[in-house]
Amino acid sequence: MTLTTRRSATKAAPARHRPRRKDHAVEALWGYAFIAPVGLGLAVFYLWPVLQTAYFSFTEWGAFGGHTWTGLENYLRLAVDPEMGQALVNTLTYTVLGLLAIPLAIVFAALLNTKGLRGVGVYRTMFFLPVVTMPVAIAMVWRWLYNGDYGLINQVLSLVGIDGPNWIADPATALPALVVVGIWSSVGYNLIIFLAGMQAIPKEYYEAAAIDGAGPVRQFFKVTLPLLSPTAFFVSVVSVIGSLQLFDLVYVMSGSGSSARSNPAFPRLETVVQLFYERAFVTNDRGYAAAIVMALLMLIIALTAFQFRLQRRWVHYG
Repeated sequence: MTLTTRRSATKAAPARHRPRRKDHAVEALWGYAFIAPVGLGLAVFYLWPVLQTAYFSFTEWGAFGGHTWTGLENYLRLAVDPEMGQALVNTLTYTVLGLLAIPLAIVFAALLNTKGLRGVGVYRTMFFLPVVTMPVAIAMVWRWLYNGDYGLINQVLSLVGIDGPNWIADPATALPALVVVGIWSSVGYNLIIFLAGMQAIPKEYYEAAAIDGAGPVRQFFKVTLPLLSPTAFFVSVVSVIGSLQLFDLVYVMSGSGSSARSNPAFPRLETVVQLFYERAFVTNDRGYAAAIVMALLMLIIALTAFQFRLQRRWVHYG
């Protein structure tokens, strides 16, 4: 009887596993069904345009449509194009200087996180207003502020006897003026993220630091900053990607269309995306424009990968 019982149990064992495998298959099928709409949207609206643009970067387009395969000609032309080189330098300079918004946002977030501070909600709203304002509206307001003839900034400087320049038309001040606008418009977004990160830090760490004799400043550098490093890493990655794709501020502040080229400071303001726009939609050089945007995509991927590799040295989790 014992041997018979063992044999029957052995034969019955695979039967008990079959429903489990079937359940796993059904669960996997339902999982794929739930992510299918998102996956289909990503494939149609993101992956397919990238593949199509990559193909177009190896072609040359005619004036009335149609294209011919040219191989690496667009990329070879891109490597020796001085305008592309200047646009790349402008974009990288703007990106590096724009990272100053991160320490500013951390400082402001720490101030708003202070206990007993009144009107925190009002301050948060004031800092976040540029984020919810249309970039075109921001550019138009700052273009008026920077105007050399009737701009508010020069009007204020004239009260103390300073003759201000035409900020956007002067090659020496055009790019720094643009960086100021970029920092001003991005501090609020970064501040809200950093403030949420600071409020997620357990209070026990600060209590332990206070018991050890650490003051508020030392607590900020020894407790807040290390535990805020994952948030800072996220903000830095997003900021770099956004800065490399800068277009709207330049398009409005420097002047659109042919008026932009008449601006003496335009070579110091032109970004990679601005150059892509002109080649794609103004001069109708779509193959070369596709090569420009693919080069920018590769740059973004390389810098993002570099940031992920570098974060091992300064980001502290837990």
